[in-house]
Amino acid sequence: MEPHLLLLLSVILPATVTSIGVNYGQIGDNLPTPEQVVPLIKSIGATKVKLYDANPEILKAFSNTGIEFIVGLGNEYLSKMKDPSKALTWIKQNISPFLPGTNITCITIGNEILALNDTSLTENLLPAMQGVHSALVTAGLSDKVSVTTAHSLNILQTSFPPSSGEFRPDLINSLKPILDFHKKTESSFFINAYPFFAYKDKPKEIPLDFVIFQTNQGVIDPATGLHYDNMLFAQIDAVYSALSAVGYKSLRVEISETGWPSKGDDNEIGASLENAKKYNGNLIKLMNGKKTKTPLRPNNDLSVYLFALFNENMKPGATSERNYGLFKPDGSPAYNLGFTLNDVVRGSSGGGGNSTSGGGGEKSPPTPFPVSPDSYLAISSSPGKRKVKGAILSSVVSMLLARHLL
Repeated sequence: MEPHLLLLLSVILPATVTSIGVNYGQIGDNLPTPEQVVPLIKSIGATKVKLYDANPEILKAFSNTGIEFIVGLGNEYLSKMKDPSKALTWIKQNISPFLPGTNITCITIGNEILALNDTSLTENLLPAMQGVHSALVTAGLSDKVSVTTAHSLNILQTSFPPSSGEFRPDLINSLKPILDFHKKTESSFFINAYPFFAYKDKPKEIPLDFVIFQTNQGVIDPATGLHYDNMLFAQIDAVYSALSAVGYKSLRVEISETGWPSKGDDNEIGASLENAKKYNGNLIKLMNGKKTKTPLRPNNDLSVYLFALFNENMKPGATSERNYGLFKPDGSPAYNLGFTLNDVVRGSSGGGGNSTSGGGGEKSPPTPFPVSPDSYLAISSSPGKRKVKGAILSSVVSMLLARHLL
């Protein structure tokens, strides 16, 4: 990488962001070497990286950097990993050789399995998680490396308002044993959340500022009185509500993927450099500005993994699929995130998401969400695997949001 690029990055991006991670995808034929990626990760202040495999070159390159790693096991491995002996072989080949130099802290099994409605994958998911955890116990690593899986918001039946969040009834029998596993092993519940899809599907009804963390009046959940000024935090609290509804209030939720594309097809409304800059830049500022807690969980620090590190030129599908990156393959920023180091230190930001009531000098109090069990805040799956069940908002909710949000 050219020295001037690193100098530029040090100016426009924050030096330390303790709650921000990044997804490191590799579906491209023009990406930099892992050694070249190390300074890029550090330049954005990320302290965590999530991989979709166990690439040995990457794990080796990040040895002794202190960066936390989540290693992925693809959907194709599920049937094998339910056998603890095969799982142990995989651990010995792909995890143990890199510890403790590379700080591997978690293994995620599959991606958005329950939302795929594939009976075979669903039946193998928990056994695979158990098999890998058992292998970690045998290898003496279970106190250092946790096991989880990432879910789409499609597993929710309702998420609007956040207090009404509940899981799909058809998934409860599959979900509860997984939640028992999380409770027993004290591992996090991972969710992929993309407010972009909600806006893309209903751009005339969903206020853009509410979605991309710009200053706005916000809305109040009528059941809790909690104030929300951004969609992502409302989505997260909908997940917490769903967990509480089935008896798992103590589980920790982490956002394993979220992001915004800088380019899209004509029908991908909202995909632009400016919106990507605001969504990702404002989110980084929120995390760095100590606003890392949602209204419903004021004592739980939030961990968020941005999607994604690079624009990946070999990803199939819509144009947006190849344009989620914070960086271009040559190592230059895909866009300026819109703030300097001083801005981050001061904690300036668009949207906070943590106040519990309206007012605070605003022109008028936030409008409450009408209670509507058939209304969804946003339902989406992750890039590359989208069978999107678009964001569905009632016309009444849409009009109220449009009318009252600044």
